[in-house]
Amino acid sequence: MFRMWGKIWKDNHLIQDSVICNGDYSLSRTQMVFQALEDLCYQFDLGKPIWLDANIRSFQCHDKTRFSQDNFVEAIDFDYLEIHVIEE
Repeated sequence: MFRMWGKIWKDNHLIQDSVICNGDYSLSRTQMVFQALEDLCYQFDLGKPIWLDANIRSFQCHDKTRFSQDNFVEAIDFDYLEIHVIEE
């Protein structure tokens, strides 16, 4: 089962977190990541972040990345959203 953990951080404190599970293996890994991120953003009531080159490199190396204000079109009231693939 594919599981992604999303966490919202502000001032080095965990504000909110959630784990998204996806068992649909007809999707590619990239599609599962995008779907899980979309589900997390829906749960947290956020707009979808923009993937920058630094996010892509970090995610490819560590299965984890952070989205800060630079990744969002609208203003956010936290420091960053972190996503981490915890199971595949």
